[in-house]
Amino acid sequence: MRIKNHQLSHAKKIASPNFNDRPDEADISLIVIHNISLPPAQFSKDFVSPFFCNQLDPTAHPYFKEIHALEVSAHVFIRRCGEIIQYVPFNKRAWHAGKSSYQGRENCNDYAIGIELEGIDTLAYTQQQYQQLAVVIQALIQQYPNLNQHTITGHNIIAPERKTDPGEAFLWPLLSQLLEHKLYNK
Repeated sequence: MRIKNHQLSHAKKIASPNFNDRPDEADISLIVIHNISLPPAQFSKDFVSPFFCNQLDPTAHPYFKEIHALEVSAHVFIRRCGEIIQYVPFNKRAWHAGKSSYQGRENCNDYAIGIELEGIDTLAYTQQQYQQLAVVIQALIQQYPNLNQHTITGHNIIAPERKTDPGEAFLWPLLSQLLEHKLYNK
């Protein structure tokens, strides 16, 4: 997979309005892994894209009344089947991290790429998701010189009082193994 004009070549594109310019477009130096499912703990529904595009119907599920007016996005969403959807170009500031800090730097949205996995903290992610995540991260590392295997973290690390994702079910060693294989066996 390649990146051209800050977009993944083989991803479905759905433009979210929830982004703005980065303070420094060249400062892309962190990848943040998240999870999302709408409604909570339900998969294969088509509610994430409307949510990221401010089109979530608050009457479609009781939980949506609480969240439908939020303006959030991610750069990329990886469904359980492995489908990749890109909402925001990588050179733009997606609204995924909220109030956050990483190694003393505040406002992670300013310099991070947000990748959402369809899932919940306590349920295993699919092999397709790990494979696609590794492919996306490999492309990001090749494109953006400030990214590497050590600039990947979870939402729980950058916002520990507020967030727990990607959760205990996320296999960091598996991601590392896949990345090593992809990065060193091109």
